[in-house]
Amino acid sequence: MSIPENGYPRAAAVSPRLHVAPSVDSTNKKLLKDAFDDPEGHPHLSAVVTRDQTAGRGRLDRTWVTPPDSALAVSVLLRVEAVPVAQRGWIPLIAGAAMTAAVRAQLEDREVGLKWPNDVLVGGLKICGILAEVMPGDPHAVVVGAGVNTRMTAAELPVPTATSFAALGRTADEDQLLADYLTRLRDGIADLAVGGTAAGLATTAVRDACTTVGSDVSVSLPDGSSLIGRATGIDDEGRLVVDAAGVAHVVSAGDVVHVR
Repeated sequence: MSIPENGYPRAAAVSPRLHVAPSVDSTNKKLLKDAFDDPEGHPHLSAVVTRDQTAGRGRLDRTWVTPPDSALAVSVLLRVEAVPVAQRGWIPLIAGAAMTAAVRAQLEDREVGLKWPNDVLVGGLKICGILAEVMPGDPHAVVVGAGVNTRMTAAELPVPTATSFAALGRTADEDQLLADYLTRLRDGIADLAVGGTAAGLATTAVRDACTTVGSDVSVSLPDGSSLIGRATGIDDEGRLVVDAAGVAHVVSAGDVVHVR
């Protein structure tokens, strides 16, 4: 695979430690281990990035493999001691909103939105997925991983509900994409930690980006049951509120499908 000759200088200007890996099994797994082994060497917003992730991980223990050079995988370490525990459910959503804004900046003529909790969609098709994991042994350290389909051709897309920059006929500026994402992620987490009006700005950005709210949805819940209704909002803890037959249900985890 190839790494940009000059690396990612704009992203490196935002992150205090940006490790560009030629190939890695999972950027989340690597960063969790590296930060656990050397916490002082991995400050807040340390990141690992690669174009060749061989064993990516997603929500609900899903795994996937992408062809080398077809997608950009990045994991970011967030040290969240200052974020109230009750507010930490917003962390993956803030990451999703940050990536939504970063993608939208390069696809301004497309409909780019956030599917709750943290999938980025372009024209209703998934271009990026995000997974947040708490570091074992340190509840104040969270690693957020994102995989963005950049150079993946239409033939390489894993499912009909996916898309990529290349499939849309675009070339992603990966350095700018990373820099925009890291900047918005940094600022959103800082606002959440400050609380009050600042936290309100961070959560409002999520609500504004989220196209799930107002949509008819089918939610597959962790216990195997399903919930069908209309998503009416996101509550103060970042949970999705779904109205099903006039009854409001609060969803903290689940697979959401927008019903057309």
